[in-house]
Amino acid sequence: MSEYFNQGQRQLQETFETVPLADRLQAGIIAPEINPLDAEFIEAQNMFFLATVDDKGQANCSYKGGQKGLVKVVDPTTLAFPIYDGNGMFMSAGNVLVNGQVGLLFVDFEKQARVRVNGVASITEKDPLLANWPEAVLVVRVAVRETFPNCPRYIHKMTLVEESAFVPKAQCKTPDAPWKKLEIVADVLPPKDAHLASNEQDVLAAINRNLASFLITDI
Repeated sequence: MSEYFNQGQRQLQETFETVPLADRLQAGIIAPEINPLDAEFIEAQNMFFLATVDDKGQANCSYKGGQKGLVKVVDPTTLAFPIYDGNGMFMSAGNVLVNGQVGLLFVDFEKQARVRVNGVASITEKDPLLANWPEAVLVVRVAVRETFPNCPRYIHKMTLVEESAFVPKAQCKTPDAPWKKLEIVADVLPPKDAHLASNEQDVLAAINRNLASFLITDI
């Protein structure tokens, strides 16, 4: 019997009589490195979901978006991705500094396919890969612990309408984030954004949501 699963996972597997199935899948699809097919899949995506954990064990999940090639497969056991300008809270990157355990979920909604990667992340402020991503402020590298595909059964089929205009691109000025012109943050913007301070009041327009969600997503 596999020693891969924890006590809670085993408890539910036993309850639902899936222990043999779980062991077979663990042995057959979970790998310690990224194979060429999955590497191609990962580098073809323009977004992914990132789960991090802080030093108190509290989890955080974040959407990361960019252009295709947002995540680079450096080698079969290493991934790298950028941290772009965000809301200044550094929820994901800050968690990585105190607890490197991360989970990444890559989903292709058009093809209804997905790949999971779990590992240990680290951040180097002057990583040589920084130049790969215009306007990136940090690079996160992930030492891969395990990678595996998932059943596509519950993935809704969706088609990309257009990429965000705010995704940094080479030789192209990135528009300013509308929320940085809100009066509520005018006096606390960092020096690089101080020139954006304004008295805009329309929070709904700035964040495409309701007032309650303004405090705030993630970097």
